[in-house]
Amino acid sequence: MADPELDIAANRSARKYDLGDLARRVLWGVGAVLFRWTPRVLYGVRNALLRFFGAEVGQHVRIHPSATIYFPWNLSIGDWSSVGEEALIYNLGPIEIGAQVTISQRAHLCAGTHDASDPAMPLQKPPIAVCDQAWVCADAFVGPGVTVGEGAVVGARAVAVRDVEPWMVVGGNPARTIKERTLNPDASS
Repeated sequence: MADPELDIAANRSARKYDLGDLARRVLWGVGAVLFRWTPRVLYGVRNALLRFFGAEVGQHVRIHPSATIYFPWNLSIGDWSSVGEEALIYNLGPIEIGAQVTISQRAHLCAGTHDASDPAMPLQKPPIAVCDQAWVCADAFVGPGVTVGEGAVVGARAVAVRDVEPWMVVGGNPARTIKERTLNPDASS
């Protein structure tokens, strides 16, 4: 039996995006430069630019200018949420970020992968959801098709490749439950 072999030529010749997406990608190349050049405090300008390119952006959203958002038209982010410095929103597939969510610095949300069992390794674009009040900490990775439940915390440098239950704190690689998250209502006073 011959050794199996990858078919890279088939992968490269496959149409991964329709013409509309290709045109938007070219235009966003210019928009992304404007996004990066805006001073940090101009959150509203960046939000307006993202909306112009098809993102659904809630009120009081703060996205740092060094964050990378691949396809704004595949992004939804709720009220009072934030995306930190150098965060990577690789949203080949849809990424939905709820309300009051924190995506910390250098976090990576990856809504794109390949089918490694197929010799042509076709592109896949499974969605990601980060539900209300969740926190994806510094340098954490959230993989394709993962849902981070309401109020959950993906700890610093954790690798979430499976769904994270609501109000749980996970850490490690692969991420495992550490404890339940509880909020102290007296702490904010």
